Parts: sequence; structure tokens; C-alpha cells
Amino acid sequence: MGSFSIWHWLIVLVIVMMVFGTKKLKNIGSDLGSAVKGFKDGMRDANADGTPADVDKQIASAPTANKETIDVQAKEKSSS
Repeated sequence: MGSFSIWHWLIVLVIVMMVFGTKKLKNIGSDLGSAVKGFKDGMRDANADGTPADVDKQIASAPTANKETIDVQAKEKSSS
């Protein structure tokens, strides 16, 4: 009961094709493919610019004017 055989997956595929139709499944597949391609292109462009990978290094090595931590205590406003 834990695993499905190839026949179970074929029956599910036939039911999905009957419900959605082959044209709609083709459109969904092409939309998904173009979205993945756009994501890969965006990641490649971002890595070429050095933006995401180098941001952490820039933040860590950024000089700070004062390296002391200021501890602040918040007080509630009393209503009179």
C-alpha cells in the first residue's frame, strides 16, 4: 500500500488528461518551462553581476562607526 505501481500512475494520468484536456496541460507545461527558464536566467545574471553572492561579504566587512551595542529599555506610557 505504500508504493504505487506504474499502472496506478497511468490511471491517474488518464484521469488528469480527461479532466483538464491535453491543450490545457500543454499550456501549463509551457508556462512552467518558461518560468523555470526565466528563473535560471535571473540567477545567472545575478551571479554575473555579483549581487547576491557578494552582499553577505560586503555587509560583514563594512566598517561601522561604533562597534558598541546600545541597550535600550522600552517603557510603557502611563495614562493619566
